[in-house]
Amino acid sequence: MKVKVNEAWRRALVVSAICFILAGQYVWAQNLGQQPQVNVAVQGQTAAQPEGAFLNFINWIGNVIAPVGAGGAVVGAVVSWLHGRGVGRWLAAAAGLLAVSGVTRLLEFWIANGAAGVP
Repeated sequence: MKVKVNEAWRRALVVSAICFILAGQYVWAQNLGQQPQVNVAVQGQTAAQPEGAFLNFINWIGNVIAPVGAGGAVVGAVVSWLHGRGVGRWLAAAAGLLAVSGVTRLLEFWIANGAAGVP
């Protein structure tokens, strides 16, 4: 016996799975508390203060989100290629995400090194 799931249930299941994954990220988020964070824009600032929070956000985008998204875009390109569809948009998305990762890593380098990092 084959169970048929209509589009509304499938969409609700996907939304629920995404919400579950995002909720897990908030549960396992790192909290530095009163411990100072090193190698930030202003020494001694914690992640709870604007400077440390901004650097953490840039670091998270450049080191986690963009590379993982680029990997997902490459997988999407492979799947599209296997189905005989175009892969250009997937590869362009992967390249763009890797470019975002590189630029944010460059910003992180400049923030960590201050004026010494800019020629």
